[in-house]
Amino acid sequence: MRALVQRVAWAEVETDERITGRIEAGLLVYVGIGAGDTADKADWLAEKVANLRIFADDADKLNLSVRDVCGGVMVVSNFTLLADARKGRRPAFVAAASAEQAKPLHEAFLDALDRQGVRIETGLFGAEMAVRSQAAGPVNLIIDSPNGQQMT
Repeated sequence: MRALVQRVAWAEVETDERITGRIEAGLLVYVGIGAGDTADKADWLAEKVANLRIFADDADKLNLSVRDVCGGVMVVSNFTLLADARKGRRPAFVAAASAEQAKPLHEAFLDALDRQGVRIETGLFGAEMAVRSQAAGPVNLIIDSPNGQQMT
């Protein structure tokens, strides 16, 4: 699994002229699910996102997580994060899971985030979405779940 995590002042997602989710200060997280991903990776990634220390404390150091600041997390499914653009001009998406494989893992990621105690909003899986946000920082991270069986 791969996530693009952005610290935001606010974010919202619109699908079919309807707002499907909105958060104030927190994280906008685009999630791409690979063909070999598992529920364990969804759990690992949710724990990582919920506990990333990328919010400033009183000393202006990045020491607080989204949980610490009671922020929201906007999750948007985004298979294009798994694109391989090293060759040619058209990205290849062979590493991305099919929608049938990805949807249950996307839901597992949302469930795992919920168990972490963060407020979650989402886009609509597989839909064309308009994502609007205001970056805060900017702070942007790309997180790849580890390969292999042992994830700590």
